[in-house]
Amino acid sequence: MTRKSIAALFAAAAAFASTANAADVAGVFGRGSTHFVVGVGTGYAFNETYFVAGLGVNYYVIDGLNVGLSAESWSGADPHFYKVTPSVQYVFYQVPVVKPYIGAFYRRTYVSGLPDINSYGGRAGAYVAAGRRAYIGAGVVYESYVDCSTAIYRSCSDTYPEISFTVAF
Repeated sequence: MTRKSIAALFAAAAAFASTANAADVAGVFGRGSTHFVVGVGTGYAFNETYFVAGLGVNYYVIDGLNVGLSAESWSGADPHFYKVTPSVQYVFYQVPVVKPYIGAFYRRTYVSGLPDINSYGGRAGAYVAAGRRAYIGAGVVYESYVDCSTAIYRSCSDTYPEISFTVAF
């Protein structure tokens, strides 16, 4: 073997190793990963406390970048309502230990007895590993309602905390 052949072999091996290593770095936030979201809790709207149940799925189209769709049901008080939310989010998977994220969303809320309302917003926070393929997330969300009337809704924008537990497949 010539020196050029050996050098080419080492270069190919290094390129393969760096590609494999990059995929390992992205881990659960890597291209092709799917995250399922299940949420239950309480929420506050229309001067009432609600039971909130939700389902969602996020798919990573490239390392760190996911597109998602979620749905929530708010029940136990009047009016009942449902939320459908497509979203996009980027996780800075390259950062060791704490994985910061930023995202944006559009939301359609279907309210019984009232006109449906649209909103859009952004979120920022961080994930911390809770297991091999599980993460705990904490952040803040800003949401602004489109064509909002303060005669119906107390406020036309909202800022609130979010806490999540993610299991990735």
